[in-house]
Amino acid sequence: MAFRLNKRILIIFSIALISLGAYFAWDFSKEKAEYKPYKEFYNDVLQDTVEKAKIDGERIYFRTDVYASWAKEYPLYTENPNSPTLRETMLLHGVKIEETKDSGEIVSLILDSIFYIFFFGMIFIAFRKFISPNTFRVVHKTGVKFSDVVGMESLKRDMAQVMDIMLHQKEYASRGIRMPKGILLEGDPGNGKTLFAKALAGEAKVNFIAAKATDFESMFMAIGPMKVKLLFRKARAKAPCIVFIDEFDGIGTRRNYSGSAIETENTRIVTALLNELDGFEETKGVLVIAATNSVSALDPALIRPGRFDAKFRVPSPDEKAREELVAMYTKGKKLAAGLSIKEIADFFKGASCAEIESALNRAALLARQASRDEITLDDVKRAFGK
Repeated sequence: MAFRLNKRILIIFSIALISLGAYFAWDFSKEKAEYKPYKEFYNDVLQDTVEKAKIDGERIYFRTDVYASWAKEYPLYTENPNSPTLRETMLLHGVKIEETKDSGEIVSLILDSIFYIFFFGMIFIAFRKFISPNTFRVVHKTGVKFSDVVGMESLKRDMAQVMDIMLHQKEYASRGIRMPKGILLEGDPGNGKTLFAKALAGEAKVNFIAAKATDFESMFMAIGPMKVKLLFRKARAKAPCIVFIDEFDGIGTRRNYSGSAIETENTRIVTALLNELDGFEETKGVLVIAATNSVSALDPALIRPGRFDAKFRVPSPDEKAREELVAMYTKGKKLAAGLSIKEIADFFKGASCAEIESALNRAALLARQASRDEITLDDVKRAFGK
């Protein structure tokens, strides 16, 4: 790759060098003219003896009646005073005028062109990056099932019928039942909302697109709403499909018409979401699952029935779920004699799934630092900060 790049640079440099050499060779080989003072040239113009003139940078090349038989096109030259009236004077006295740009102007024009190409090229690349068709990746098989999700038994049962509706839409439509457009999952961070959404797609064997609030942020205005449209357009093309939006409160917050750029962009994103959920285009076969830490922070228009038809609370794992999680995360780790799974699970009461995993991993590191193979309850307490 580096060799190919160096080869391209060498070719470009060679072309530039050859062009520069050709320009100077042409400039050197130009016919040499005879100098004539500007005063005499101006008098010739007034006496109508100048046939034609060429304004070339700091010089004016010209031809008079006296030199009409000369082979040179412009046998004489004089200084160019850059007078604002000289051109008009020559035209009034019948002089044919030719004008060329000097080398400085040509170089300036080339540099300006390079700058504009680079500037607009960077803008084009930036826009391609922000609204690239690959922004939202479609996963055809998540590889996750409900059996991989610890706990949430009630939520799994509730989702069973939603999956059935998604897979048999015509049958349910004949009975006047439509598929929910959106489901809200509310709960503390780290309790498995993302994993549950992947498991739902895996169980239903449908396509899955994951997004998060930061995916819609951009330094350019109006990019956020465009990304919302891109997301749903891709989801409709891949239906049946589950769209999972994490950190939903990051883009679906209450609209504030304060007039600031940030609030204006947020309002546009919320409006785009409203249009996609129930507005101008149907989203048949597309189920939106949005995860949030606080439903109360969301815009009321977003969470009304008909847009998000179901709201579920994802609680911290109960006693049974904690025991399953501890057993899962201590697999391959040695526990101290007398330390049971239940004892550790009881210690993690109120903790999230992510907190349990992180604490047990940290406990194993603490045991290793103490040159021990077994994890003690003290290690767990220190790892959990209690």
